Amino acid sequence: MAASVAAAARRLRRAIRRSPAWRGLSHRPLSSEPPAAKASAVRAAFLNFFRDRHGHRLVPSASVRPRGDPSLLFVNAGMNQFKPIFLGTVDPRSEMAGFRRVANSQKCVRAGGHHNDLEDVGRDLSHHTFFEMLGNWAFGGEYFKEEACNMAWELLTQVYGIPEERLWISYFDGDPKAGLDPDLETRDIWLSLGVPASRVLSFGPQENFWEMGDTGPCGPCTEIHYDLAGGVGAPQLVELWNLVFMQHNRLVLRRILRRAVRFSMEILKAPPGFLGSLVPVVVETLGDAYPELQRNSAQIANLVSEDEAAFLASLERGRRIIDRTLRTLGPSDMFPAEVAWSLSLCGDLGLPLDMVELMLEEKGVQLDSAGLERLAQEEAQHRARQAEPVQKQGLWLDVHALGELQRQGVPPTDDSPKYNYSLRPSGSYEFGTCEAQVLQLYTEDGTAVASVGKGQRCGLLLDRTNFYAEQGGQASDRGYLVRAGQEDVLFPVARAQVCGGFILHEAVAPECLRLGDQVQLHVDEAWRLGCMAKHTATHLLNWALRQTLGPGTEQQGSHLNPEQLRLDVTTQTPLTPEQLRAVENTVQEAVGQDEAVYMEEVPLALTAQVPGLRSLDEARELGQSLAQEVKAATERLSLGSRDVAEALRLSKDIGRLIEAVETAVMPQWQRRELLATVKMLQRRANTAIRKLQMGQAAKKTQELLERHSKGPLIVDTVSAESLSGAMPTFTAEAWALAVCSHMGGKAWGSRVVAQGTGSTTDLEAALSIAQTYALSQL
Repeated sequence: MAASVAAAARRLRRAIRRSPAWRGLSHRPLSSEPPAAKASAVRAAFLNFFRDRHGHRLVPSASVRPRGDPSLLFVNAGMNQFKPIFLGTVDPRSEMAGFRRVANSQKCVRAGGHHNDLEDVGRDLSHHTFFEMLGNWAFGGEYFKEEACNMAWELLTQVYGIPEERLWISYFDGDPKAGLDPDLETRDIWLSLGVPASRVLSFGPQENFWEMGDTGPCGPCTEIHYDLAGGVGAPQLVELWNLVFMQHNRLVLRRILRRAVRFSMEILKAPPGFLGSLVPVVVETLGDAYPELQRNSAQIANLVSEDEAAFLASLERGRRIIDRTLRTLGPSDMFPAEVAWSLSLCGDLGLPLDMVELMLEEKGVQLDSAGLERLAQEEAQHRARQAEPVQKQGLWLDVHALGELQRQGVPPTDDSPKYNYSLRPSGSYEFGTCEAQVLQLYTEDGTAVASVGKGQRCGLLLDRTNFYAEQGGQASDRGYLVRAGQEDVLFPVARAQVCGGFILHEAVAPECLRLGDQVQLHVDEAWRLGCMAKHTATHLLNWALRQTLGPGTEQQGSHLNPEQLRLDVTTQTPLTPEQLRAVENTVQEAVGQDEAVYMEEVPLALTAQVPGLRSLDEARELGQSLAQEVKAATERLSLGSRDVAEALRLSKDIGRLIEAVETAVMPQWQRRELLATVKMLQRRANTAIRKLQMGQAAKKTQELLERHSKGPLIVDTVSAESLSGAMPTFTAEAWALAVCSHMGGKAWGSRVVAQGTGSTTDLEAALSIAQTYALSQL
C-alpha cells in the first residue's frame, strides 16, 4: 500500500519540479517530456492514496456522452455518474446502490449548458473545455467534513509535497437571503489542521456554495488554492480542490409544504387541515411499496396538520402586512425591501422570501431587489463579525452600561417564562407567548437611546422574557416580537444573551420602537425544539460514557445548537473505536425506549447528589482566580511601562489572559464581564505600545540626523525590536502603494520592507502624500 503511494508521489514531485507552472508564471521553453507523464503522476498518486490509505473503491470514468440524462450535453463534473445517489433515484438492486467510499478520475467536457467554460479558454491558466476531474466520494454517511478535509490536506502536503505555506482555504460565509448560516464547522476544521486564520477566507454563495441546478441536492463547499507567487507580493491563487458538502436540498421539504398550504387555502379555498386529511390517501396509494408510511401514518398526519396550523397564522399575518404596505405605495413604487426582509427573518415562523416575491408578483408589484441585496450583504457582514473567534460577538453591555442600569434601579430580567411550555396529546410541544415592556434600548455600538428607527439593528432590555438566553453551553432562542395593538409588524430577534443578570435581545426594527412600549414575544418553536433535543442528548451521552467507561469519566463542558452538540469530558485513557461504538449503542438503545423526559428547577445544593454532574464550585473557584489575574494586569497597566519591550510583554500576558478567560470552565456571566475588562486592557496596552514606539522612533530619527548631519545620504542600522505587530494597519507595502499609486505606478513588498515604481514631475507632492498617509495611520 505505502509503496504504491510513495512511488506515485515521487513521480509527481519530479514532474512538478520540471514544470515551470508550479514555480510561478514565466515564459520558458516547453519541456521535452510528454505532458502525459505529469498527468499520469498526479492521477496515480490521487487514486492510489484513496484506495490504499483510505479504503476507497476505484470507479472507472463514465463516458463524456451522458447515458440516460437529457439535462446534460456532456459529462461536465465527476459527480455526474453519481447523480442517482444524490437524487435518491438509484436502483437498490444496482451495483451503485452499494457504493460507500469511491474515488474516480472523470473525463469532462465544458462546452455548453450551466457549466460552460468555452468563453474563458485561452484567457487564463485554469479554464479548459476538456479536462479530468479527480474526486473522492462518501455515500451513506461514510464520512463527512472532518475526514474529507484531513484526507485532502494529507494528500496535498504529505504525498504531493506541496508546501503548507503556499495553500490558501476558502469556506462558505452564509447566505442570509436563503436562510443559510456560515459553515463555521469547516472553518474550525482547517484551523485545527494548522492553517493560519489569515489564509482561511470566507466567501458567499457565488464562490463557496455548490448546487446541481435550480432544484436538488446542494450545500456549502470549501476550496483549496495554491499561491503561485510564493509569498512574494500579492498572492496569485489557482484553485486545486473543491470539497463539496451536500447537506441541503433546494426546495431546504417544509417550503414545499408551505407553498401547498397557501395554494390549498387561497386558490382551492380548502378548509384548514386539508393537507393532513390527504395523508390516508397517500398511504393507501403508496403504502404497499413503502411500508414505513403505514407504520407512521398517524405521526405524519399530525406533523403535517401542526405545521399547517402554525404556518396559516404566519401567512395571514404576512398577507395583512403586505396589503397594508401596498396601500401606502404609488402606482410605480416598488415594494420596500425592509418589509419583505422583516417578514423572512423569523426562522420557521416567517415567510420565505421566494413566497413573498410570488405573492407580490401575483399582485403585479415589483420587489426592491437591489435593496434586498443590500440588506443581505449587511446581514452577511454582521454574521461574519459574530463569527470572529476573538472579537466581541454582537451587541453587549459592558461594565459601564451595567453600572448605569444598577444606578437607575432597573431590576434584573425575569426569564422564568422560558419554561412556559407544555406537551400536547399528540406528543409535540406547545410554547406560550410572553407579555413584556421595553425598559431600555441600545444601538449596535451599545449606546442607550430612547427609540430606534426603521431597519435599525438594536438591543432590547425587557422586564420579562420567554427567550432562553445563551448560557450553559446552549445556544440562545430566536424568534420575533410584536407591539401590543400592532401585531402585523414583526421585530425579528436573532439572539438573547445574559449580561450581568439582564437578558439582552438582539433584534431588527422594521418600524419605530420606543421605551415603554408593550410587546409580545414569540420563540421560534423549531429552533427551541432542536436545542431541547440536543440538550437531552447531552445528558444521555454523559450517562452512556459513564456506563461504558466507569465513574472516573467527568463532564467538563458542552456546547449545543439545533444543528450539533459537543460534549467535553475527561477520561482515564483515550477512547478506542470499540468504546465509542459501545457508547453510541447505549445512547441509541435509550432513545429507542422513548421514555418521558423530566425537567425541574432544584436548589444548587441538591445538584451535588446528581452523579456525573460537573461541579459548579470547581468552576466558581477558577473564575475567582482569573478575576484576580485580571485585577493584577489592570494594576500593572496603570503603573505604565518603561520601554517598548516591557509594554510588549504586558500585551502578550493580557493576550494569554484573554485566551484563558475564553476557554475556562467558569460562570458565563463572569466570563462576559472579565472578557469586556481584559479586552479593554489590551486596547490600552496597544495604545501605550504605539506611544512608546513613536517616541522611540522620534529619538532614533533625531540621533540619525545628528550623527549624519553632513551629506545627502544616511547609511545606518535601526533596531527591529519594535516591529511587534502592534501597528498592523501601518505596513511598508501599504505605505508604498499609497504613494506610488498617486504617481501612476505600483508597489509590492511586506509589512517591513517594500518597493515600488511611478513617475511624477512634482516630487514635493509625493513626499507630502507619504507624510499625510503616515500621520493618518499613527
